[in-house]
Amino acid sequence: MGKTIKTMEDFSEFVGLSRPTVSKYFSDPMSVRQKTRETIEQALKKSGFRPNIFAVNLNRRRSNILGVIIPNSTDPFYMALTRRIEMIANETGFLAFVLSSDGKAEMEDRAIKTLKSMNVAGAIIAPLGVESHHATLDELGRSVPLIYVDSPLDETSSFVGTNNRQSFSLIVDYLCRSGEPPCYFGMPHVNTNALTRQTAYLEAMEQFRMAPSIVELTDSKSWDFERFGFEEATRILASGQGFPTRTVLCANDRVAFGVIAAAYQLGVKVGHGASHDLRVAGHDDHPLSRYACPPITTVAQNYNEIGRLAIELLLDRLGEGEGPAAPADRILINAELMLRASA
Repeated sequence: MGKTIKTMEDFSEFVGLSRPTVSKYFSDPMSVRQKTRETIEQALKKSGFRPNIFAVNLNRRRSNILGVIIPNSTDPFYMALTRRIEMIANETGFLAFVLSSDGKAEMEDRAIKTLKSMNVAGAIIAPLGVESHHATLDELGRSVPLIYVDSPLDETSSFVGTNNRQSFSLIVDYLCRSGEPPCYFGMPHVNTNALTRQTAYLEAMEQFRMAPSIVELTDSKSWDFERFGFEEATRILASGQGFPTRTVLCANDRVAFGVIAAAYQLGVKVGHGASHDLRVAGHDDHPLSRYACPPITTVAQNYNEIGRLAIELLLDRLGEGEGPAAPADRILINAELMLRASA
């Protein structure tokens, strides 16, 4: 029975070539002669050896690993986003390595440091925003290109995401034309979307010459949006005062899930028409929003396009070489109105 091949040294001995030559092949197969390449590839098939890709990448000037950090690995939006990124990364010869911060600043900080230690070529990050450790991100950004998605870290960062101004104009226009103008039910202040979306609502109401109304909510930095929406809506509806208008526009669909659940438990009928007590609309077109009861009227973010453009922008940056850092790019994607029974 032959010796088990576990290390690069074992494989070098097995194939009968020097360790530097074998390492050179794994860094770039085309960097060795054709005959040497064929010898190594035949030995790989025969031995079944697979090198530790992370150890190989640590020795490269630039690795073929692209880092991805998201705040929630179970959220369907981030699942769809990372699936698109991983697919394109694989097609272009890169490996996407995905880490979740689980909505915690200390875990995001650890994830950033992990990517740096892995010598990643670049990274796509959906930042926590308010709670992010900017110094750690800045340090990584000085060594590799970073592209932000979902919400930008600040005004200087390269970003791919939804055009909130266009999307809120779209849904506010519909809600104003089809019933009472909407009041705005915000989201916890976890990232820049909290302020950006509220501002977009205010601008849209002004655009249509309607008086805006912001629902007063408890200050929160929780990523549990459904619970936040449920508890706040329960407090408001149970108080007897209710919402400022009979139409509630939520900052995102996950908040809307909570608002609709609270209304149901308190006997408030949600839907469009005279037989209903309250209209509720959302934002994002969460994959489960069409299956809510009632299905949620919302505006759709193009998850696949955000993922595609983010990784293409990152690959463009990687192709620019080691010259001066490129100016920040902002790619904003228009949303589409999704009319359903909730509003």
